[in-house]
Amino acid sequence: MLIRIKQKSSSGNLQNFITFASKPIKDEMKIALIAHDGKKADMVHFLSGFREQLNHSDIELVATGTTGSHIEKAGFKVQRLLSGPLGGDAQIASMAAQKELDMVIFFRDPLDKHPHEPDVQMLMRICDVHNIPLATNPAAAGLMFQQLTSRLKS
Repeated sequence: MLIRIKQKSSSGNLQNFITFASKPIKDEMKIALIAHDGKKADMVHFLSGFREQLNHSDIELVATGTTGSHIEKAGFKVQRLLSGPLGGDAQIASMAAQKELDMVIFFRDPLDKHPHEPDVQMLMRICDVHNIPLATNPAAAGLMFQQLTSRLKS
């Protein structure tokens, strides 16, 4: 699918302003999950609403260490990496740069300071550079997961 947004130039001609090519949905998906400390409970609650879809054999979950431990305790199968401040965010950014990820869900706590903020910014930049869908709150993640749900039903 190709989306084009057009605008009139100063001469009155239509110009392509933004062109966006969406990624095709693959048969198998790898989803990265990250949550700041104040958002880990929100992540588990969010994922619980999509338990059936996420337990699908074609979906692989990967998470930073502490987030992954919370997700495991909730009954999900997840590959755990390092804790975010110890390099887990950078590990996920590396996976994104190598195009090993299909989606990143990162529930950020915008009201708290984080010593590894440069890693967070790097991850977000890498997702933008490589056109990997990134949701930073439950509303955006819900929209992405609704698309996933409709794909799994068909």
